[in-house]
Amino acid sequence: MARDDTANRPPRRRRPQRTFTRRGPRRDKGPREEQAPLPALRPEADPRLLAIFARIGVPPAATFIPDPFQLEAVEAVAAADCLVTAPTGSGKTWIAEQAIARVFAAGGRSWYATPLKALSNAKFAEFAARFGADHVGILTGDRRENADAPIVVGTTEILRNQLYDAMHAGVALDTDFVVLDEAHFLGDEDRGVVWEEVMIYLPARIPLLLLSATIGNAGQIGAWLSAIRRKPCRVVQETQRPVPLFPIFFGPTGTLMPLVTPSGPKERLRLYKPVAELTGHKRQPSLGPSWGLPPFGEILAVLRRYNLLPAIFFLKSRADCGNALNLCLQNRITDPGRRERLEQRLEQLLAASPHLRQHRQLGHLKNLGVGAHHSGQLPAWKLLLENLMTDGLLDAVFATSTVAAGVNFPARTIVMLNSDRFNGREFAPLSATEFHQMTGRAGRRGMDKIGFAVAVPGRYMDIGHVARLVSSPPSEVTSQIRINFSMVLNLLLSHTPHQVEDLLKRSFATYRLIQSLGPRAPRRALETSHRYLYEDFERHLEFLVAHGYAEADGRLTADGIWASQLRVDQPLMIAEGFRRQAFPEAHPALLAGIVAAFVNEDDTDDALGRKMVPRPLATAYNRVRKRLVTFARDMHASGFPVRPLHLRPAATLFHWAGGMAWEEVLKIAELEEGNLAMLVLRTADNLRHIRALSGVFPEAAEAAGAAVEAILRDPVLTEL
Repeated sequence: MARDDTANRPPRRRRPQRTFTRRGPRRDKGPREEQAPLPALRPEADPRLLAIFARIGVPPAATFIPDPFQLEAVEAVAAADCLVTAPTGSGKTWIAEQAIARVFAAGGRSWYATPLKALSNAKFAEFAARFGADHVGILTGDRRENADAPIVVGTTEILRNQLYDAMHAGVALDTDFVVLDEAHFLGDEDRGVVWEEVMIYLPARIPLLLLSATIGNAGQIGAWLSAIRRKPCRVVQETQRPVPLFPIFFGPTGTLMPLVTPSGPKERLRLYKPVAELTGHKRQPSLGPSWGLPPFGEILAVLRRYNLLPAIFFLKSRADCGNALNLCLQNRITDPGRRERLEQRLEQLLAASPHLRQHRQLGHLKNLGVGAHHSGQLPAWKLLLENLMTDGLLDAVFATSTVAAGVNFPARTIVMLNSDRFNGREFAPLSATEFHQMTGRAGRRGMDKIGFAVAVPGRYMDIGHVARLVSSPPSEVTSQIRINFSMVLNLLLSHTPHQVEDLLKRSFATYRLIQSLGPRAPRRALETSHRYLYEDFERHLEFLVAHGYAEADGRLTADGIWASQLRVDQPLMIAEGFRRQAFPEAHPALLAGIVAAFVNEDDTDDALGRKMVPRPLATAYNRVRKRLVTFARDMHASGFPVRPLHLRPAATLFHWAGGMAWEEVLKIAELEEGNLAMLVLRTADNLRHIRALSGVFPEAAEAAGAAVEAILRDPVLTEL
């Protein structure tokens, strides 16, 4: 495929006047309201801001002195479990480093768990520099390096799986200290169950340090951990940001104003009066047309005028992030020295991922100093942007709110254009936790004396809601524990049903329920508060017994034992595929394709041409569907979710594993690059679990290993 050189062509200069020319996608299907041309923004600032802007600058270099909360936490974790909650950038990692250093000096081993592979990679690099590369390992699924090192960094799922293995083998987990970073993931709807499992299963002899910026009920979590681990859990809380935050309202004509102002004897914050007057009408003010995006180039000019760059803009959708770049054409890099530094650093990063040289947004990056960061982008592209932003070489990144959690590239300013967020099902108002995660990116420690959060009025912005969030405490974290077949199979490896019931009594969900009942609740109510969880466990166990994976007393059969190693989303469907000899066990590309069909979660259009679905793939796909149809019906009839198997993801991974070019595979997949990369990575993870079944299905395990090697290549995996 010919190289697309337009990526490096300078964008055409845009005239500065503002018109109602449609630049972005319409968010509604109704008739467009005609709108007169809008005057250019005039950079102005409310007089009250002048003293605030005078504080902008780089703090003087100073010898590091730990804050009191850091010293308190280091002392606490030396004697007990410890939960630390402190604003983003306040130095929570330093606490972990000190505790790990103490364990390391004593000859012990430490485990540092994070929710994201990217965050694990970053911590791995930090710890390798701090403790020496020979002493640090990483385990993320995608990477397995120096696994026997005294300090291991990895994802929380890997740590949970090691706990399963230790319980099964009847041995102690080979570590002396555990850190759970981003501990508020306990309340994550999709993955919180893994955090809760780790907290329940981790032996009390192993000290536990939890780090989080956003826990509203830290005391309750600390009390729960103290109760189930039968040892103190000290809670250390710090509310002071290392870099003060000042919220600003971006007026519709370009005037910057304070968003809130103290009021009343208790100095409560309320909307600044001029802002309240502007936003107190039914027809809200807006910087752009009602059907499109605002003039980001002019907004950047205003922010530059008052030295508020670099900035992270949080937008509603991926499409908005991409379309925003074309509205920045006047933001050209004119400083030759800065352009040279950007090009040199960019060349270093691109050398590690040649595919990115063809990225359609590379021209915006090189000439305008702006980029789009969201889950539809390749991991390598997102990492490239994070590096450039951290190095201070970009003016702005346009991102969805996913960038706010767990990614460390702060800016001087964050800009909000929406007061709601898509939660996977619908748009819901921002929670206090989500707001604090976003504003946590504003202000770089050691680089900024003050950070800013700018609210831009528009159709999807409730200024009053944002103003209330400024002084709102973080939301409470609730339990997300739920029963699934992987959990049941792995617990039954080492526990009787009665012992599993005892474990479920230790859940955070049970603890919260008991607390809600109060001290006067009937004893029976307290004793049966876990029953809804155990009844769901029994329902799963009953299905396993009916299909030969477990005995009536809860002991796993031979099939149940090997099926427990499939720690994936659909372990029983994949296990049953092997039992019924439905899978192409000797063909790596075919196996990759079939496994991708089980990984895929989205409905797809399976209308594919014959060239995209060669006969071997069609035969393998149809065999799997035919041989699993009765089992799928049994699962559905028993109330368990069953995903449909789609052909398009199967064809996509089959061709990618067979060596087809990325650009051609994208055409088959009909996905954004980031989504396709995620499909590949999740397929590889499932294949790794199949590879672990070498003692039962040696041919399939060998094919799975070969498939992993075939699909994990540039641009899916790149080390920048």
